Amino acid sequence: MGKIRRALISVTDKSGLVEFAKALANFGVEILSTGGTARLLKDNGISAVEISNYTGSPEILGGRVKTLHPKVHGGILFRRDDPTHVQQTTELNIPPIDLVVVNLYQFAQAIAKPDITLDEAIEQIDIGGPTLLRASAKNYKDVTVVCDPADYRRVLGEMEKNNGAITRETRFALARKVFALTSVYDKTISEYLKGQ
Repeated sequence: MGKIRRALISVTDKSGLVEFAKALANFGVEILSTGGTARLLKDNGISAVEISNYTGSPEILGGRVKTLHPKVHGGILFRRDDPTHVQQTTELNIPPIDLVVVNLYQFAQAIAKPDITLDEAIEQIDIGGPTLLRASAKNYKDVTVVCDPADYRRVLGEMEKNNGAITRETRFALARKVFALTSVYDKTISEYLKGQ
């Protein structure tokens, strides 16, 4: 079972987030976060490490690059049962990230606005979010990924039952949900661009 010690949280839909993050903090989970999500957590008394402080790299290009960093993706993608991966991440000081909580820029809602320009729509294409989700889902054997606030209760319930850990069965189910989401997201973008 995968015990959750460190979580990365970066969400557009912040419903239920404060309660979820407080519960994670009560389990002793270290929380990494970005921008508005980090501000919301701190405003509610929840300790969160800004991702730029964690990686040592500032957010750049007007927010286009925040989480695309080896310390983030290495922490998500390394296989905990592979001695070479463990050695490399230890040498490079890349701690494991056990839980990733991400939902995406709301592209479909943005393009529903009748006066949106192509350039404005392009800025609503999420890059870091799908990358984090896909990396986490790929490594579901070691990482729990949550792309839907409706799953917060399920995750917390398992953590309570299993001393802070999530079963592989649940991690696999949540990973499948990610790939269903990202495939629809990409199709929405593709269909929109076809019409331009």
